[in-house]
Amino acid sequence: MSLNIFWYLPTGGDTRYIGEISDFRPPGAAYLRQIATTAEQFGYDGLLIPTGSSRQDPFILAANIAGFTSKIKLLLALRTSAVGGPTSFARQSVTLDDVLDGRLIFNVVPGAYAEELEADGVHLSHDERYELADEFLSIWKRLLNGESVTHKGKFFDIKNAKTNFPPVQKPHPPLYFGGSSEAAHELAAKHIDAYLSWGEPPHLVAEKIADVKKRAKKYGRTVRFGVRLQVIVRETSEEAWAAANRIISHLDDETIAKAREDLLSKDSVGQQRITSLHNWDKSKLEISPNLWAGIGLIRGGAGTALVGNPAEVAARLREYEDLGVDTFVLSGYPHLEEVARFAELVFPLIGKSASSRFLKKDAVA
Repeated sequence: MSLNIFWYLPTGGDTRYIGEISDFRPPGAAYLRQIATTAEQFGYDGLLIPTGSSRQDPFILAANIAGFTSKIKLLLALRTSAVGGPTSFARQSVTLDDVLDGRLIFNVVPGAYAEELEADGVHLSHDERYELADEFLSIWKRLLNGESVTHKGKFFDIKNAKTNFPPVQKPHPPLYFGGSSEAAHELAAKHIDAYLSWGEPPHLVAEKIADVKKRAKKYGRTVRFGVRLQVIVRETSEEAWAAANRIISHLDDETIAKAREDLLSKDSVGQQRITSLHNWDKSKLEISPNLWAGIGLIRGGAGTALVGNPAEVAARLREYEDLGVDTFVLSGYPHLEEVARFAELVFPLIGKSASSRFLKKDAVA
Protein backbone atom coordinates (compact mmCIF):
# COMPACT_ATOMS: atom_id res chain seq x y z
CA MET A 1 0.00 0.00 0.00
CA SER A 2 1.37 3.42 -0.95
CA LEU A 3 1.22 5.92 1.90
CA ASN A 4 -0.19 9.38 1.27
CA ILE A 5 1.54 12.04 3.37
CA PHE A 6 -0.11 15.43 3.84
CA TRP A 7 1.26 18.43 5.73
CA TYR A 8 -0.65 21.03 7.75
CA LEU A 9 -0.78 24.70 6.82
CA PRO A 10 -0.72 26.81 10.06
CA THR A 11 -3.28 29.42 9.03
CA GLY A 12 -3.61 30.64 12.61
CA GLY A 13 0.10 31.33 12.93
CA ASP A 14 3.19 29.33 13.79
CA THR A 15 5.62 29.01 16.68
CA ARG A 16 8.60 27.10 18.03
CA TYR A 17 7.23 26.85 21.59
CA ILE A 18 3.52 26.30 22.14
CA GLY A 19 1.99 28.73 24.61
CA GLU A 20 4.72 31.31 23.94
CA ILE A 21 3.89 34.41 21.94
CA SER A 22 7.33 36.04 21.76
CA ASP A 23 8.38 33.89 18.78
CA PHE A 24 4.94 33.85 17.12
CA ARG A 25 4.98 33.81 13.32
CA PRO A 26 1.91 35.49 11.81
CA PRO A 27 0.12 33.50 9.09
CA GLY A 28 1.00 35.89 6.31
CA ALA A 29 0.39 34.84 2.72
CA ALA A 30 4.11 34.77 1.90
CA TYR A 31 4.94 32.46 4.82
CA LEU A 32 2.09 30.07 4.04
CA ARG A 33 3.10 29.97 0.37
CA GLN A 34 6.64 29.13 1.45
CA ILE A 35 5.42 26.13 3.44
CA ALA A 36 3.15 25.03 0.60
CA THR A 37 5.82 25.21 -2.10
CA THR A 38 8.39 23.50 0.15
CA ALA A 39 5.95 20.66 0.81
CA GLU A 40 5.36 20.26 -2.92
CA GLN A 41 9.09 20.28 -3.71
CA PHE A 42 9.72 17.58 -1.12
CA GLY A 43 7.04 15.34 -2.59
CA TYR A 44 4.21 15.58 -0.07
CA ASP A 45 0.89 14.44 -1.46
CA GLY A 46 -1.28 17.16 0.01
CA LEU A 47 -1.80 20.12 2.33
CA LEU A 48 -4.51 20.45 4.98
CA ILE A 49 -5.91 23.98 5.08
CA PRO A 50 -7.94 24.23 8.31
CA THR A 51 -10.88 26.43 9.23
CA GLY A 52 -11.92 28.28 12.36
CA SER A 53 -12.45 31.72 13.84
CA SER A 54 -8.75 32.05 14.73
CA ARG A 55 -7.56 31.10 11.24
CA GLN A 56 -7.46 32.73 7.83
CA ASP A 57 -10.16 31.92 5.31
CA PRO A 58 -9.36 28.54 3.71
CA PHE A 59 -11.04 29.22 0.35
CA ILE A 60 -9.15 32.42 -0.35
CA LEU A 61 -5.88 30.80 0.71
CA ALA A 62 -6.52 27.77 -1.49
CA ALA A 63 -7.14 29.99 -4.52
CA ASN A 64 -3.91 31.85 -3.76
CA ILE A 65 -1.82 28.69 -3.28
CA ALA A 66 -3.23 27.24 -6.50
CA GLY A 67 -1.16 29.74 -8.46
CA PHE A 68 2.10 28.75 -6.77
CA THR A 69 1.75 24.95 -6.90
CA SER A 70 1.08 22.42 -9.63
CA LYS A 71 0.98 18.92 -8.11
CA ILE A 72 0.20 18.95 -4.43
CA LYS A 73 -3.45 18.37 -3.44
CA LEU A 74 -5.28 20.83 -1.20
CA LEU A 75 -7.37 19.32 1.60
CA LEU A 76 -9.68 22.23 2.27
CA ALA A 77 -11.73 22.40 5.47
CA LEU A 78 -15.47 22.70 4.85
CA ARG A 79 -17.55 23.80 7.82
CA THR A 80 -20.99 22.69 6.64
CA SER A 81 -22.84 24.69 9.30
CA ALA A 82 -21.12 27.98 8.53
CA VAL A 83 -21.01 28.36 4.74
CA GLY A 84 -23.68 29.75 2.45
CA GLY A 85 -25.50 26.47 1.89
CA PRO A 86 -25.04 23.53 -0.47
CA THR A 87 -26.16 25.34 -3.63
CA SER A 88 -23.69 28.24 -3.48
CA PHE A 89 -21.04 25.87 -2.17
CA ALA A 90 -21.56 23.60 -5.18
CA ARG A 91 -20.65 26.52 -7.45
CA GLN A 92 -17.57 27.29 -5.34
CA SER A 93 -16.55 23.63 -5.45
CA VAL A 94 -16.77 23.35 -9.22
CA THR A 95 -14.87 26.60 -9.71
CA LEU A 96 -12.07 25.76 -7.29
CA ASP A 97 -11.75 22.20 -8.62
CA ASP A 98 -11.24 23.71 -12.08
CA VAL A 99 -8.71 26.27 -10.79
CA LEU A 100 -6.76 23.44 -9.13
CA ASP A 101 -7.14 21.14 -12.14
CA GLY A 102 -8.58 18.34 -10.03
CA ARG A 103 -6.32 18.73 -6.96
CA LEU A 104 -9.16 19.64 -4.58
CA ILE A 105 -10.25 17.57 -1.56
CA PHE A 106 -12.68 18.65 1.16
CA ASN A 107 -12.21 17.97 4.86
CA VAL A 108 -15.76 18.03 6.22
CA VAL A 109 -16.11 19.80 9.59
CA PRO A 110 -19.71 19.54 10.85
CA GLY A 111 -19.20 21.99 13.63
CA ALA A 112 -16.13 22.00 15.89
CA TYR A 113 -16.90 23.94 19.07
CA ALA A 114 -20.34 25.30 19.92
CA GLU A 115 -19.18 28.72 21.16
CA GLU A 116 -17.23 29.30 17.95
CA LEU A 117 -20.30 28.51 15.87
CA GLU A 118 -22.49 30.75 18.00
CA ALA A 119 -20.19 33.64 17.11
CA ASP A 120 -21.10 32.91 13.48
CA GLY A 121 -24.80 32.84 14.31
CA VAL A 122 -25.11 29.04 14.33
CA HIS A 123 -27.00 27.65 17.33
CA LEU A 124 -27.22 23.88 16.96
CA SER A 125 -26.65 20.95 19.28
CA HIS A 126 -23.88 18.44 18.63
CA ASP A 127 -26.12 15.91 16.86
CA GLU A 128 -28.01 18.62 14.96
CA ARG A 129 -24.72 19.72 13.40
CA TYR A 130 -24.28 16.20 12.02
CA GLU A 131 -27.88 16.12 10.79
CA LEU A 132 -27.22 19.36 8.94
CA ALA A 133 -23.99 17.97 7.46
CA ASP A 134 -25.87 14.88 6.22
CA GLU A 135 -28.52 17.01 4.53
CA PHE A 136 -25.91 19.42 3.16
CA LEU A 137 -23.74 16.70 1.62
CA SER A 138 -26.72 14.84 0.16
CA ILE A 139 -27.80 17.96 -1.72
CA TRP A 140 -24.26 18.92 -2.72
CA LYS A 141 -23.55 15.49 -4.19
CA ARG A 142 -26.72 15.58 -6.27
CA LEU A 143 -25.87 19.03 -7.62
CA LEU A 144 -22.34 18.03 -8.61
CA ASN A 145 -23.80 14.95 -10.29
CA GLY A 146 -25.70 17.28 -12.63
CA GLU A 147 -29.15 16.91 -11.08
CA SER A 148 -31.75 19.64 -10.77
CA VAL A 149 -32.54 19.62 -7.04
CA THR A 150 -35.73 20.50 -5.24
CA HIS A 151 -35.49 19.72 -1.56
CA LYS A 152 -37.38 20.63 1.59
CA GLY A 153 -35.76 19.35 4.77
CA LYS A 154 -35.05 20.32 8.34
CA PHE A 155 -32.29 22.78 7.43
CA PHE A 156 -32.58 23.57 3.71
CA ASP A 157 -35.51 24.54 1.49
CA ILE A 158 -34.32 24.56 -2.13
CA LYS A 159 -36.26 24.81 -5.38
CA ASN A 160 -34.93 23.92 -8.82
CA ALA A 161 -31.26 24.33 -7.95
CA LYS A 162 -28.69 23.34 -10.55
CA THR A 163 -24.96 23.67 -11.14
CA ASN A 164 -24.27 24.31 -14.81
CA PHE A 165 -20.62 23.27 -14.90
CA PRO A 166 -19.35 19.82 -13.91
CA PRO A 167 -16.40 19.34 -11.56
CA VAL A 168 -13.06 18.14 -12.91
CA GLN A 169 -13.20 15.16 -10.53
CA LYS A 170 -16.09 12.75 -10.97
CA PRO A 171 -18.52 12.47 -9.38
CA HIS A 172 -17.17 15.17 -7.03
CA PRO A 173 -13.98 16.14 -5.19
CA PRO A 174 -13.20 13.52 -2.50
CA LEU A 175 -14.53 14.02 1.01
CA TYR A 176 -12.34 13.50 4.08
CA PHE A 177 -13.60 13.78 7.64
CA GLY A 178 -12.74 13.14 11.28
CA GLY A 179 -15.05 12.60 14.23
CA SER A 180 -15.37 10.15 17.09
CA SER A 181 -19.03 10.25 18.13
CA GLU A 182 -21.68 7.80 16.99
CA ALA A 183 -23.21 10.54 14.81
CA ALA A 184 -19.79 11.19 13.28
CA HIS A 185 -19.19 7.54 12.43
CA GLU A 186 -22.62 7.32 10.82
CA LEU A 187 -21.92 10.40 8.69
CA ALA A 188 -18.57 8.93 7.64
CA ALA A 189 -20.20 5.63 6.69
CA LYS A 190 -22.83 7.34 4.55
CA HIS A 191 -20.85 10.08 2.80
CA ILE A 192 -17.09 10.12 3.39
CA ASP A 193 -14.32 8.78 1.17
CA ALA A 194 -11.55 8.85 3.81
CA TYR A 195 -12.08 8.84 7.58
CA LEU A 196 -9.36 10.54 9.64
CA SER A 197 -8.72 9.73 13.30
CA TRP A 198 -6.68 11.89 15.61
CA GLY A 199 -3.50 10.20 16.79
CA GLU A 200 -4.76 7.77 19.38
CA PRO A 201 -2.90 4.55 20.30
CA PRO A 202 -3.23 1.97 17.51
CA HIS A 203 -5.66 -0.31 19.34
CA LEU A 204 -8.11 2.58 19.79
CA VAL A 205 -7.77 3.63 16.15
CA ALA A 206 -8.44 0.00 15.18
CA GLU A 207 -11.74 0.08 17.10
CA LYS A 208 -12.85 3.21 15.26
CA ILE A 209 -11.87 1.76 11.88
CA ALA A 210 -13.86 -1.41 12.59
CA ASP A 211 -16.96 0.57 13.57
CA VAL A 212 -16.87 2.84 10.50
CA LYS A 213 -16.33 -0.17 8.21
CA LYS A 214 -19.32 -1.95 9.73
CA ARG A 215 -21.55 1.08 9.34
CA ALA A 216 -20.38 1.75 5.76
CA LYS A 217 -21.30 -1.80 4.79
CA LYS A 218 -24.96 -0.95 5.48
CA TYR A 219 -24.79 1.62 2.69
CA GLY A 220 -22.87 -0.64 0.33
CA ARG A 221 -19.83 1.59 0.65
CA THR A 222 -16.14 1.26 1.49
CA VAL A 223 -14.15 3.94 3.29
CA ARG A 224 -10.42 4.64 3.34
CA PHE A 225 -8.67 5.60 6.58
CA GLY A 226 -6.09 8.11 7.78
CA VAL A 227 -4.54 9.50 10.95
CA ARG A 228 -3.89 13.14 11.92
CA LEU A 229 -0.66 13.49 13.94
CA GLN A 230 2.06 15.86 15.04
CA VAL A 231 5.62 14.64 14.38
CA ILE A 232 8.90 15.30 16.17
CA VAL A 233 11.69 13.37 14.47
CA ARG A 234 15.43 13.79 14.91
CA GLU A 235 18.46 11.72 13.96
CA THR A 236 18.54 10.13 17.42
CA SER A 237 15.78 9.25 19.85
CA GLU A 238 17.42 11.33 22.59
CA GLU A 239 17.42 14.41 20.37
CA ALA A 240 13.76 13.85 19.47
CA TRP A 241 12.60 13.63 23.07
CA ALA A 242 14.65 16.68 23.99
CA ALA A 243 12.96 18.56 21.14
CA ALA A 244 9.54 17.43 22.37
CA ASN A 245 10.24 18.72 25.85
CA ARG A 246 11.48 22.04 24.44
CA ILE A 247 8.19 22.58 22.62
CA ILE A 248 6.30 22.69 25.93
CA SER A 249 9.12 24.18 28.00
CA HIS A 250 7.50 27.62 28.12
CA LEU A 251 4.16 26.34 29.45
CA ASP A 252 3.37 27.25 33.05
CA ASP A 253 0.79 25.65 35.31
CA GLU A 254 -1.62 28.58 34.99
CA THR A 255 -1.65 28.34 31.18
CA ILE A 256 -2.22 24.59 31.31
CA ALA A 257 -5.02 25.00 33.87
CA LYS A 258 -6.80 27.53 31.64
CA ALA A 259 -6.44 25.24 28.64
CA ARG A 260 -7.81 22.33 30.66
CA GLU A 261 -10.89 24.31 31.71
CA ASP A 262 -11.51 25.36 28.13
CA LEU A 263 -10.99 21.94 26.54
CA LEU A 264 -13.09 20.12 29.13
CA SER A 265 -16.02 22.42 28.32
CA LYS A 266 -16.15 21.27 24.67
CA ASP A 267 -18.85 18.91 23.41
CA SER A 268 -16.43 17.23 20.99
CA VAL A 269 -16.22 13.49 21.65
CA GLY A 270 -12.88 13.35 19.83
CA GLN A 271 -11.47 16.06 22.10
CA GLN A 272 -12.70 14.20 25.16
CA ARG A 273 -10.95 11.04 23.95
CA ILE A 274 -7.65 12.84 23.37
CA THR A 275 -7.61 14.62 26.73
CA SER A 276 -8.52 11.41 28.58
CA LEU A 277 -5.31 9.83 27.26
CA HIS A 278 -3.10 12.16 29.31
CA ASN A 279 -5.52 13.74 31.81
CA TRP A 280 -3.00 16.57 32.22
CA ASP A 281 -0.52 14.35 34.04
CA LYS A 282 2.87 15.56 32.80
CA SER A 283 4.56 12.42 34.09
CA LYS A 284 2.50 10.17 31.79
CA LEU A 285 2.61 11.88 28.43
CA GLU A 286 3.97 8.93 26.43
CA ILE A 287 0.61 7.21 26.03
CA SER A 288 1.85 4.52 23.63
CA PRO A 289 5.34 3.71 22.29
CA ASN A 290 6.68 6.94 20.71
CA LEU A 291 3.20 8.53 20.93
CA TRP A 292 3.40 11.66 23.08
CA ALA A 293 0.48 13.80 24.30
CA GLY A 294 2.42 16.85 25.47
CA ILE A 295 1.03 19.16 22.81
CA GLY A 296 -2.49 18.23 23.97
CA LEU A 297 -1.80 19.91 27.33
CA ILE A 298 -2.81 23.15 25.64
CA ARG A 299 -3.75 22.51 22.02
CA GLY A 300 -7.19 21.31 21.05
CA GLY A 301 -7.56 18.81 18.24
CA ALA A 302 -4.38 17.12 17.08
CA GLY A 303 -2.62 17.00 20.44
CA THR A 304 -0.49 13.87 20.04
CA ALA A 305 2.86 13.50 18.31
CA LEU A 306 5.06 10.67 17.11
CA VAL A 307 8.46 11.25 18.72
CA GLY A 308 11.66 9.41 17.89
CA ASN A 309 14.40 8.74 15.42
CA PRO A 310 13.51 8.08 11.76
CA ALA A 311 13.33 4.30 12.14
CA GLU A 312 11.10 4.54 15.21
CA VAL A 313 8.70 7.00 13.60
CA ALA A 314 8.55 4.99 10.38
CA ALA A 315 7.79 1.85 12.39
CA ARG A 316 4.90 3.56 14.18
CA LEU A 317 3.48 4.73 10.85
CA ARG A 318 3.67 1.15 9.58
CA GLU A 319 1.73 -0.02 12.64
CA TYR A 320 -1.13 2.25 11.63
CA GLU A 321 -0.75 1.14 8.03
CA ASP A 322 -1.20 -2.47 9.17
CA LEU A 323 -4.63 -1.44 10.49
CA GLY A 324 -5.65 -0.25 7.02
CA VAL A 325 -4.50 3.39 7.23
CA ASP A 326 -3.18 4.79 3.95
CA THR A 327 -3.06 8.53 4.69
CA PHE A 328 -1.28 10.61 7.32
CA VAL A 329 -1.94 14.31 7.87
CA LEU A 330 1.10 15.60 9.75
CA SER A 331 2.37 18.79 11.33
CA GLY A 332 5.25 19.99 13.49
CA TYR A 333 6.48 23.13 15.21
CA PRO A 334 7.59 25.25 13.46
CA HIS A 335 5.93 24.01 10.30
CA LEU A 336 8.39 25.37 7.75
CA GLU A 337 11.46 23.75 9.28
CA GLU A 338 9.68 20.51 10.17
CA VAL A 339 8.11 19.94 6.75
CA ALA A 340 11.63 19.62 5.34
CA ARG A 341 13.10 17.70 8.27
CA PHE A 342 10.41 15.01 8.26
CA ALA A 343 10.71 14.47 4.52
CA GLU A 344 14.51 14.22 4.62
CA LEU A 345 14.61 11.82 7.56
CA VAL A 346 11.49 9.65 7.16
CA PHE A 347 10.42 9.65 3.52
CA PRO A 348 13.24 7.34 2.40
CA LEU A 349 12.08 4.78 4.99
CA ILE A 350 8.47 4.74 3.74
CA GLY A 351 9.11 4.64 0.02
CA LYS A 352 9.23 8.36 -0.80
CA SER A 353 12.44 9.80 -2.30
CA ALA A 354 12.09 13.25 -0.82
CA SER A 355 15.55 14.77 -1.14
CA SER A 356 16.16 13.59 -4.70
CA ARG A 357 12.86 15.09 -5.84
CA PHE A 358 13.73 18.38 -4.19
CA LEU A 359 17.26 18.56 -5.59
CA LYS A 360 16.22 17.43 -9.04
CA LYS A 361 13.57 20.12 -9.26
CA ASP A 362 15.99 22.78 -8.02
CA ALA A 363 18.63 21.68 -10.52
CA VAL A 364 16.20 22.03 -13.42
CA ALA A 365 15.17 25.47 -12.23
